Amino acid sequence: MTALRRLVLAATRYQRAMTLGVRVAATDAEGRLLLVRHSYLAGWYLPGGAVDVGETLAEAALRELREETGVSGGAPVLFAVYHNRRNHIRDHVALYRVAVAEVPEAAFTPTREIREAAFFAPGALPPDTSPATLRRIAELSGDSPPSPLW
Repeated sequence: MTALRRLVLAATRYQRAMTLGVRVAATDAEGRLLLVRHSYLAGWYLPGGAVDVGETLAEAALRELREETGVSGGAPVLFAVYHNRRNHIRDHVALYRVAVAEVPEAAFTPTREIREAAFFAPGALPPDTSPATLRRIAELSGDSPPSPLW
């Protein structure tokens, strides 16, 4: 890569608009947490994704939950907002809590993006749950204080 190309890439990294995403900590009546397994990443994650233009964070949380899992939730409650420096220096993620009143029998259908979605008891999470997901679960349970970083 040429020096000019490296300079252009570095400048672009600092000038791009902020990106904004949501993650959802959805729990059922038994206190189990809903996690998803993507087709393009190893491990289990909280459902979530990008906030669309003209959409509120709360609307995005409910939409992503429904799109990725087939489950609808109650009113989302903001837990924390994080700076995610891993992918982009201007990326932020809002984490919402959502209570799921009932889970339809055939709520989840695998897609190209999401291969599995399942509820797990907090003490029985899959061994390949992502490190960031484990950190968020510890924060949600009060076992650790919320971090400003994803």
